[in-house]
Amino acid sequence: MQLLTIDLEDDYSLIGIHSTEEDYRLAYLLNSYLKIKLTRFKHHLDFKNSTAVFPLFEYKDGGNYINYYLINNKFTELVDNQHKEGLFGGNYSTTSYLIPEKKKVDFFLKIEGCNNEDFIQNLVNDLNKINQIITSYSIEPITLKSKENLIF
Repeated sequence: MQLLTIDLEDDYSLIGIHSTEEDYRLAYLLNSYLKIKLTRFKHHLDFKNSTAVFPLFEYKDGGNYINYYLINNKFTELVDNQHKEGLFGGNYSTTSYLIPEKKKVDFFLKIEGCNNEDFIQNLVNDLNKINQIITSYSIEPITLKSKENLIF
């Protein structure tokens, strides 16, 4: 008997964005420059074995059947440690990453419903014209070890 294997390809495109802006400010800039309407999703991305939460902004373009998601890659948590005194006592912070192998990426723009390379390249070019974005570039989701974090 022959086994049937199914290879599920990634049905989304991914753009990495480097910016020092806050997530809500970047969503506003993307709305202004790209003429989309990203809004804050009512729930954050969170995971069972972690206290990290990642804010999520979405826009569903019903006319073109394209969904846009802006996701913060970094979550910084302040840890209160008042039991120790001295040089190493006090408060400190920890940083968690949605995609740990891309620690330098500040945000991801996930685009579902459009795998057209010309559309994605034009989108990257438009993003790079925004002064508050340091750089942006296309990322192949298949190369990511923790790409399952982008499935929601």
